[in-house]
Amino acid sequence: MSMFGIENFTAFLLAGILLNLTPGSDTMYILGRSMAQGRRAGVYSALGISAGCFVHLFFTAFGLSMLITQSPVAFAAVKYAGAAYLLYLGINMLWTSAATNWQATEAQDVVSYRKLFLSGVLTNVLNPKVALFFMAFLPQFVQKEYSQSPIPFLLLGLTFNLTGTIWCLLLALSSGTIAYQFRARPTIKKWLDRFAGAVFIGLGIKLAFERV
Repeated sequence: MSMFGIENFTAFLLAGILLNLTPGSDTMYILGRSMAQGRRAGVYSALGISAGCFVHLFFTAFGLSMLITQSPVAFAAVKYAGAAYLLYLGINMLWTSAATNWQATEAQDVVSYRKLFLSGVLTNVLNPKVALFFMAFLPQFVQKEYSQSPIPFLLLGLTFNLTGTIWCLLLALSSGTIAYQFRARPTIKKWLDRFAGAVFIGLGIKLAFERV
């Protein structure tokens, strides 16, 4: 891989896998979606998060992330927009859970997977901490003479995102499968929705008060 300006690729791969396995905001978001709304909801959310990572990756590779991370105003604007969106998702889920009669028809379980995918994209894109992570982590494995080239950054980012997507999909499928039997019971499904809403609100508050 040195021909692409990448050094210590094996170390990068192992470190990336370990970082992906470490529970974080994305993990909690996917768990909340999968447990409350099912495996497909978790899968679409995971794919949305992966797409959001690609946005950060391309911004990092072509130096656009510097515009955000070096501007306190831009950084704060993106951060608070992301926090507000997560709070909106959480409050909306809590409100829906409280207002819905879970004894009604199965039509209530109809989910817009397109919206779930876009929500995953937004929660990731509107988290400037992801941009900071890519900018801090990827350069450690790029040879100095290639530091101005987007190629090594793109290759490293694609590798990291691929392993992360695989892990997120496994997480969505496993947690959704475990919660499937519980969601068939109206009372438990109601509490799972409340759990997911609380998770999103917690993530929003955490992002709003997080410091660099």
